[in-house]
Amino acid sequence: MKRIYRVAKPVSLLLAIYVFMISGPHQAAMAAMIGTEAVVDAARVQNARETVRNLMAREEIQAALVNRGIDPQEARARAEALSDAEAVRLADTVGNLPAGGDMGALGIIVGTLLIVFIILLITDILGYTNVFPFTKRHR
Repeated sequence: MKRIYRVAKPVSLLLAIYVFMISGPHQAAMAAMIGTEAVVDAARVQNARETVRNLMAREEIQAALVNRGIDPQEARARAEALSDAEAVRLADTVGNLPAGGDMGALGIIVGTLLIVFIILLITDILGYTNVFPFTKRHR
């Protein structure tokens, strides 16, 4: 019995210290739900800031700034200091400009040509037109 007490005493002391450390003072975790708008807005702001950074890194933009007497480093620092709303507005404006915008008109033209091709192909296969020679069967 003494032998068990000799072994149990250091183990129980170690366990008591461990339990005290676990149950000691600690900071409770604060968790809350994040709205979808907050996540989408954060991603939009991040994309806008990346667009502005890429814009400021372009050589033709830096050359235009120098031609107007503006230091490119100072312009880059000011672009980084823009508020979130200003960065999003600037990125949207740059995206809608004709020279830097998306190719919406080209997409419409390609889509129209594709639709016309598909319609002519279907009518040619059904025998209403004779436009494409590769739709005819060789007998």
